[in-house]
Amino acid sequence: METEFLSEENGISLVVLGGISFMFLVGMLLLLFFYFSKKKIVQKELEKKNLELTHQKNLLEATLETQEKERQRIARDLHDDISSKLNMVSLHSDLLLTGNLAESEQKEALETILSLSGKALENSRHIAHDLFPPVLEKFGLDAAIEELCSEFSGHGTQISYHNQSLFDETQKSKNLHVFRILQELIHNSIKHGSASHIQLHIEDRKDKKYFHYQDNGKGFQIEDKQNHKGLGMKNIDSRIQFLQGSLFIHSELGKGTTVIFTF
Repeated sequence: METEFLSEENGISLVVLGGISFMFLVGMLLLLFFYFSKKKIVQKELEKKNLELTHQKNLLEATLETQEKERQRIARDLHDDISSKLNMVSLHSDLLLTGNLAESEQKEALETILSLSGKALENSRHIAHDLFPPVLEKFGLDAAIEELCSEFSGHGTQISYHNQSLFDETQKSKNLHVFRILQELIHNSIKHGSASHIQLHIEDRKDKKYFHYQDNGKGFQIEDKQNHKGLGMKNIDSRIQFLQGSLFIHSELGKGTTVIFTF
């Protein structure tokens, strides 16, 4: 009896020990599973962060490149155009001060001074407009877009603009980015796409600004990276990122281009 009891007790102990060992093994496997799963998740998060940082770096580089080109263009305009005209004004003023000119020569010099001064003033206004459009500053984004469409209309291009949204005029930086995006799009449609008709519609959708832009130009191949680089798409993309918005572009050769962006 005692032997049977001990044998039964040993059997129970083995079962208990086996159960404990099994639970321990399962526990270890679960710990290892969660450890490696969490490690994989952390690794994926790091990869995602690295991709985001790389993307932000590329956008920053594109923005800085655009700003540098804009500075160079303004410097070139100031030097080659306004500076040269003012030099000519100075030269003709010196000629007048000598007092050795005939009356007809004095009249010609004065007319030249007035003409060059007027052109220099007009060009300086254009440069100031490029830096920050006065209409945008004084009357807001809607008026600035209307003026933009009016300036580009004509010469074989018709622009239809419809706005059903209200803009926050205190958000001057955001509004300037929107203006530059539309300016770039219209410029591309006319210069590269030879579009004769452009449609721009703005409305509110789910607490977001919705912009639908469409032209009937030549179109281009979306897959061609050279088009994105040459048509200022990097600049547009960086501005959309600043607005924390989304951008959709559809274009086909011979079928025009459609651009939708929201923020």
